[in-house]
Amino acid sequence: MLDPGLPEAERAKLAQEAKGQIEGGGTLKAENNWGLRKMAYEIRQRTEADYRWFRFEAPAELLGTLDHNLKIADGVLRFRIFKVDPDAPSMAPPTAGAPAPPRERAAASAPAKSAADDSPPSAEDVPADPAE
Repeated sequence: MLDPGLPEAERAKLAQEAKGQIEGGGTLKAENNWGLRKMAYEIRQRTEADYRWFRFEAPAELLGTLDHNLKIADGVLRFRIFKVDPDAPSMAPPTAGAPAPPRERAAASAPAKSAADDSPPSAEDVPADPAE
């Protein structure tokens, strides 16, 4: 996440430097520029950030160098490096301005059952997605 207060050319330069480090020591698999997006909370008095996303393969040494360089780079508000399954599909960026899907809790939406109700749950009582 890059500081939107910087000119576009400087943000592009920061992203290009990170991309160059990745390509110099690893393999860049995918890259996305998600653009300016509103953040969930403020970071350094900023309410939005320029989101850049890279998917790559790299040795541990490159990860340490990249982590160090992003920590000290002016203009980087926040970054995360995740280890993902190489067979996992790449995600497309979320559409800007689209409302978030409703978050429902199974316990809150299901009617309370009494101890005397021994019947198995109906299809409406069991969420279709186990993550819910």
